[in-house]
Amino acid sequence: MKLRFALGALSAAAVVLAAALPAHAGTPRLSWELKETGVTARLRGLSPVSRDVAWASGSGGTVLRTVDGGRSWENVSPPDTAALQFRDIEAFGARRAVALSIGEGTDSRVYRTEDGGRTWAEAFRNDEPKAFYDCLAFFDRRHGLAMSDPVDGRFRILATEDGGRSWQVLPADGMPEALPGEAGFAASGQCLVTAGGRDAWLASGGAERSRVFHSGDRGRTWTVADTPIPAGDAARGVFGLAFRDRHHGIAVGGDYRPDQPSPSAGAVTADGGATWRPATTPPPAYRSGVAWLPHLPFAAIAVGPSGSDVTWSGGRSWETFDSGSFDTVSCTPDLTCWASGEGGRVARLTLR
Repeated sequence: MKLRFALGALSAAAVVLAAALPAHAGTPRLSWELKETGVTARLRGLSPVSRDVAWASGSGGTVLRTVDGGRSWENVSPPDTAALQFRDIEAFGARRAVALSIGEGTDSRVYRTEDGGRTWAEAFRNDEPKAFYDCLAFFDRRHGLAMSDPVDGRFRILATEDGGRSWQVLPADGMPEALPGEAGFAASGQCLVTAGGRDAWLASGGAERSRVFHSGDRGRTWTVADTPIPAGDAARGVFGLAFRDRHHGIAVGGDYRPDQPSPSAGAVTADGGATWRPATTPPPAYRSGVAWLPHLPFAAIAVGPSGSDVTWSGGRSWETFDSGSFDTVSCTPDLTCWASGEGGRVARLTLR
């Protein structure tokens, strides 16, 4: 069984950045403000829309929605999906969202709602036994991609041009060949990310080298570059990516196994992923999720089972500010960030 199923039990976590820092402010102190969700599954899919609206998805076919800034959560899970794991979700408001379930064969599916989760439509069900979809990402309200582990030696890309209502497998001839054992990690919904209207990046591991693939034409053709993130076996590689524009990106990862020494892992790019440099002071252990803080161009947060870290230098140097467990983190332009982890934890990030 693939490691994605070893990564599972729910929590939702919320982080709110109340206001932009004044220009004269010094380095702020970060802390988590824990909340209650009333859930016991594990959320690894996360899509905040605004200060008030956010969606999260996870194990047991769970999909949650809040419209009051995380004070209360509504379970809007699609019916008859308790056996599925919704590892990624992309939302476009309080009513519309697209959720991806992972797994081999027909367990990989895409569901879509336009009424806040009261009803769902199954938009895609995988019929390729070798495929295992890991992540999805959207460029805008209509154009999006989903990625599968390699099929016949190449990562498989699924595309939509109608907001997730229908999906088509893109031709494989624009994708470089995968390395033996290479795959994506469905750990945080961040193994596939976008920036702008046409650029996408795909993270990989499980092989002798960890790599990041880049497309500048919405997934039709791709290039690939090695990263300094630790690799060499099936549990190591790049787990999460974040790009604040077409050029500047951060990669995090490492070794997810809790019983193994986890090498620290962080890397940065300033050329759209053509080259990657290791962080001078990386996060101290495996991290699965990463997000840029809004309106602070050199600030980002990385999260993982053993703690949360912040960088004020664009990913070159990191410092730990919390030892609790979270799986993914995401922020919105209106200064609200959300994170999800294990054990039913919900948290709000505060700056002092």
